Amino acid sequence: MQIYVDADACPVKDEAAKVAARHHLVIHYVSNSHMRLPFGENVKRMVVMAGADAADDWIVEQVEPNDIVVTADIPLAARAHKKGARVISNTGKAFTEDSIHMALAMRNLMTELRETTEMRDSNAAFTPRDRSQFLQSLESAVQVAKRSVT
Repeated sequence: MQIYVDADACPVKDEAAKVAARHHLVIHYVSNSHMRLPFGENVKRMVVMAGADAADDWIVEQVEPNDIVVTADIPLAARAHKKGARVISNTGKAFTEDSIHMALAMRNLMTELRETTEMRDSNAAFTPRDRSQFLQSLESAVQVAKRSVT
């Protein structure tokens, strides 16, 4: 079992590293450019070639059933989930088959609204509660994954 983090614009890189270290899991940070990342024996860094979905493609190629993927990218979440990975958003929401379909539908609706109206995105600020929820969700996902391996 390993953890893969879609590191571009991920606000919980340090938190994910702490959980991975606590459980002695390898954690992969995948990004399109070099960035400051946590250090540790279990930390792997992958900078992929430029391209819209290069980091996503690399993660999907590597991920196996029972691995954990941390991402806010809904299409990546769908692809990783399809391969049997547990997928968690940066705010700690677990992606399930149903929630992925709903999120994709909302994403498509919002894209259409932005293209046809003067509507603008109003992304909510990342809060301490989001950070706490992420930690709880990642810890829970690791525990569940460990039980299903044994």
